[in-house]
Amino acid sequence: MIAIEGTNLTRGFGGFVALDKICISVPEGQIRGLIGPNGAGKSTLIDVLSGRAENWSGQVKLFGEDISPLSAQQRRRIGLARSFQRTNIFPDLGVAEQLDIAARRAEQPNVGEVLHELGLAPYAHQRAADISYGDQRRLDLGLALIGRPRVLLLDEPAAGLTVQESMDMAEMLRDLAQRWGVTVLIVEHDMDVVFSICQHITVLHLGRVLADGAPEEIKRIPEVVTAYLGSAA
Repeated sequence: MIAIEGTNLTRGFGGFVALDKICISVPEGQIRGLIGPNGAGKSTLIDVLSGRAENWSGQVKLFGEDISPLSAQQRRRIGLARSFQRTNIFPDLGVAEQLDIAARRAEQPNVGEVLHELGLAPYAHQRAADISYGDQRRLDLGLALIGRPRVLLLDEPAAGLTVQESMDMAEMLRDLAQRWGVTVLIVEHDMDVVFSICQHITVLHLGRVLADGAPEEIKRIPEVVTAYLGSAA
């Protein structure tokens, strides 16, 4: 079954076309990578799918249901969650306190579970400003995982992390997605992360899909290797 699907998604800013009739469909349970250079349309696509974009056209479906008219909050309540390039946390609030606030409207207020799964339980009562940056990124992911979403849209979750922190997060995310049955669409510049956890990769270029396929297929496309992958391939 297709978990999330976008058809003919188009969005422009003045004369610039950020998305040009993009079509994408992610099967249930898949971890899909979304890569491409800056300005390719990756974050714009995440914004449209999550309901945080205005002035766009096309259709978005969640498990076959048209959710195009729904707001970001409404999409969140039916199981579509996202994270952001910059952490969406409140530095002066405690770790557990922030998760509690996010859980107030969740049908499954799984704060304790999220703290345990992300290794944040030891910092539950600390201010977010007082924990490491790597743990702040985990907290940001934790906010998206409140309520056990069915589909998770991640916008560069490993941004600013060390190589080891990035790989640790990738392994944790892959394990969690498998056990919870979460479908993941991940925008990420760290190709080691992408190729270690993604079962399928979509490459964007100038608002269009340049390539789409399994990781090994993507590695064999010369234009993709030259422009985006380099030595990571």
